[in-house]
Amino acid sequence: MQTSYLSDISTWRDRASLKGIPSICSAHPTVIEAAMLHAKRKDCHLLVEATCNQVNQDGGYTGMTPAGFKEFVEKIAAKTGFPLERLILGGDHLGPNPWKTLPADEAMAKACEMIRAYAEAGFTKLHLDTSMGCAGEPVALPDALTAERAARLAAVAEETLREVPGVKPVYIVGTEVPIPGGAMEELDVLEVTKPEAALETIAVHRRAFEAAGVTEAFSRVVGAVVQPGVEFGNENVIAYIPEKAAALSETLASLPGLVFEAHSTDYQSRDALRQLVLDGFAILKVGPGLTFALREAYYGLDRIAEFLFPDKRPETLVAVIERVLTHDPRNWEKYYHGSDFERHIQRHFSYSDRIRYYWPQHEIAEAVTSLFALLEGLDIPETLISQYLRPSYQSVRQGKIVPRAEALALDAIDLVLEDYFEACR
Repeated sequence: MQTSYLSDISTWRDRASLKGIPSICSAHPTVIEAAMLHAKRKDCHLLVEATCNQVNQDGGYTGMTPAGFKEFVEKIAAKTGFPLERLILGGDHLGPNPWKTLPADEAMAKACEMIRAYAEAGFTKLHLDTSMGCAGEPVALPDALTAERAARLAAVAEETLREVPGVKPVYIVGTEVPIPGGAMEELDVLEVTKPEAALETIAVHRRAFEAAGVTEAFSRVVGAVVQPGVEFGNENVIAYIPEKAAALSETLASLPGLVFEAHSTDYQSRDALRQLVLDGFAILKVGPGLTFALREAYYGLDRIAEFLFPDKRPETLVAVIERVLTHDPRNWEKYYHGSDFERHIQRHFSYSDRIRYYWPQHEIAEAVTSLFALLEGLDIPETLISQYLRPSYQSVRQGKIVPRAEALALDAIDLVLEDYFEACR
């Protein structure tokens, strides 16, 4: 088998140029398209990840299996001309989380089936997350049991790929982050992972991999998920403070071959992202921040369309989204709190961006299609772009992007991506 592009990521800190990699955690086709166009322009690799709840053997909330997600992403690569040899597919939080209401044996059997599907589909970065309790268990499990279950999943992946040529997967362990989907409450402060906890996570997983007979697979563990002190709630962002993570960062000196993976880095400044990478948090995961930017662009275009073409649509995009989300609150109601007024704001403008779960819903998808059909072929006046899509205004003025709806939506995402790709250089 070939060596993964990420296998030597721990040495990137010594490079003159690339020192880390963004991880694009989204199943929205426009987000993936923007990421591929950006990576193609920068002539670099692109890491795209799917979560266990989003994509699994049962379809997840996207309706896609791992093989289906791979096909979906490769179609976008064909559209953009992005070279497949530079595409890295990752699986995030792979473990029993989607089935944690079941007894542990049943949930882990489903998790084993899932990681087998990810491995067979060619995902070559696998985050093992078995920290959550299942039916009858405590919410958080002891390190030894978590590591034992993670090693069991690694053994399934290794057995699946034993006779399959190609790139051997690299693994990520650890899980000091909120559950897949994001924080469920307002956040004030976060406790940074203690250095001794990070060291123990690696040590206990090493022992578990050895006990499971997959010692060689542990040599391909390239990172651990830790909490460097970054997160976002519905209405606030906790910014990275390097001094608070200094002791954690220093532990990498005693963990050769490893980096840290930072989850929930959405909405951090470019300077903060750059410092995270310099401090050894070489994998920067971003998801809601990208669809939040896309939603902003869609809402701006919606206002422009309503101004230019009043009464041409039965409902605005915003009105359709409000109607669908209030009718089907399953993907947001336990995350948003407060009065009806406060929850109304959060439904549309929360940093957690639970709207991202609804874009494939047919009424919303049709509303987006209608919006773009209304604006098709139209050069949107600069003054309206200034009013409703201000971040793209200067690029339009300078002729860097055309004042068309699709280009403006892609540019909204690209502005966020630029922070991540530049922070990793």
